[in-house]
Amino acid sequence: MRLGMISGAVVLSLAAFATAGAAQAPADEAALTYDLAKQAAEAAEVEARANDWNVTIVVADASGIPVYLKRLTGASTRSYEIAMGKARTSALTGLSTQQYGERLEAGQVEEVPNGINFPGGIPIVIDGEVVGAVGTSGVRALDDAQISQAGADAVTASGGTTR
Repeated sequence: MRLGMISGAVVLSLAAFATAGAAQAPADEAALTYDLAKQAAEAAEVEARANDWNVTIVVADASGIPVYLKRLTGASTRSYEIAMGKARTSALTGLSTQQYGERLEAGQVEEVPNGINFPGGIPIVIDGEVVGAVGTSGVRALDDAQISQAGADAVTASGGTTR
């Protein structure tokens, strides 16, 4: 029971810190809210479970900072870093990680430090603005992308758009 109380306190402390330190988007600007990030992660999880894939799913804001994370039972420990890299790369470029890789190879975009250049990261766009991204890792890259797309599409269905 004590461990539960400690982890609850840590969560509350982190939430208070994030709220106090975060710049708030003006009311007329699109933003990835916690609820939208959760919605994206849950839809991605449904897609992963429907295919019996054990993955890590990261939903990050437009700065590439994680807002929501799901590591399904059986997902490899390394999958977190790769999923995080996919979400970060996609959020910072506004491209899927596959598009980023193709454009990087063609010399059409600047390199993102530690960027991921294979499928699995999908941007989330609301009202024409990139507000974040979904990154998934744990299965084949194209399957990761399928899961991330399901997450991004869930936000689209609630008013945002993906590209």
